[in-house]
Amino acid sequence: MKNQLRIIGGQWKRRQLTFTSAEGLRPTPDRIRETIFNWLMWDIQNANVLDLCTGSGALSFEALSRGAAQVVMIEPNRIQAEFLTNNLQLLKVTSQHAKLKVTTAQQALPNLKEQFDVVFLDPPYALNLWQELAELADPLIQNNGFIYVEADRDLTQLQLPRSWQQIKNTKAGSVRCGLYQKITL
Repeated sequence: MKNQLRIIGGQWKRRQLTFTSAEGLRPTPDRIRETIFNWLMWDIQNANVLDLCTGSGALSFEALSRGAAQVVMIEPNRIQAEFLTNNLQLLKVTSQHAKLKVTTAQQALPNLKEQFDVVFLDPPYALNLWQELAELADPLIQNNGFIYVEADRDLTQLQLPRSWQQIKNTKAGSVRCGLYQKITL
């Protein structure tokens, strides 16, 4: 079964993209995406972005639409990865601007060599991967880089790295969101 999401800003504003129905897959809602990208408005331009649990691709495509230089997308579900590939082709995104890793974040992160300006950490809630993925991703994040975290619980329960300083947060229903900045301690 196919679902749709809408890009809310940037060069592809109002474009509809499809994604599959998969357990634990829930695109970041429009209202929250609007908030995130308002927070990152001046920092997403020309940024090197890492989307740890890409899922529907809502955050990756929104970042590209708003001027990110490159997005590395990590998605282990092969069916959803096909949807992501099709959406990249539909939007004419070249491999210079987007790289899709069809594997788990735990497998992909040790092999990445680049440094990232913005990281999206929004894993399937039931898997409780925040701490594990944060620790694996931390060495890849530029000093002063930004990390967006989304969870179904209070963010203080996630045991994120001490070098990640929360600078903004919001809540929508049961979803908690925070923007962190990596500060070398």
